[in-house]
Amino acid sequence: MYKPIKRFLDILIALVALVILLPVFFLVSIILLFTGEHEILYRQKRVGYRNRPFYIWKFATMIKNSPHMGTGEITLRNDPRVTPVGRVLRKTKINELPQIINVLIGDMSIVGPRPLMEVSYNLFDEKTKKNIYSVRPGITGIGSLVFRDEEKMLSAAQDPKAMYQAIYPYKASLENWYICNMSFSTDVIIIGMTAWAIIFPESQHKIEVMFKDLPARNSFDVV
Repeated sequence: MYKPIKRFLDILIALVALVILLPVFFLVSIILLFTGEHEILYRQKRVGYRNRPFYIWKFATMIKNSPHMGTGEITLRNDPRVTPVGRVLRKTKINELPQIINVLIGDMSIVGPRPLMEVSYNLFDEKTKKNIYSVRPGITGIGSLVFRDEEKMLSAAQDPKAMYQAIYPYKASLENWYICNMSFSTDVIIIGMTAWAIIFPESQHKIEVMFKDLPARNSFDVV
């Protein structure tokens, strides 16, 4: 019953956000046009709703052809592929704002499982692959909150690619938890905690305080 309401709220929130953030879109677009690779938007193929591919929109933060360079789909702290302006956009999450367009056209939701590149999607078990995108992927979500410092964690690992693969069972359990617990109140809490994390990035708020039935963590530190 919540899904139709969720879609209506997605459109409403996205429209309001787009109007409010138009000055930010304009300013960032001008800056990107005259810096870095001189490109404003970046489109990348992701797995989406009902496992259908779509193109996600972001502000351009990396040099061209970056997915085929260095650590590939894994972005590390101080990654040389990220432009100076891109570092600021990524740290503040402003680079994610164009996904509001994805929400309006129906590719994404405000809250949901994070849409992945196929190479990352294939790290999930078969059950999760069938289940994860029974709902629209989100700009934010429980997985995005828990792994908000993923770049830092991967950068500290001796083998970032091995760590990247190791965290996927836990990511799968988190996304499956969301699908089972999706509700208006869950989405409101996730949106509120996402805003808090952006405004106070150094805060150590504990997600388990708000969601006491989250899956148990693996042995690695995910927060």
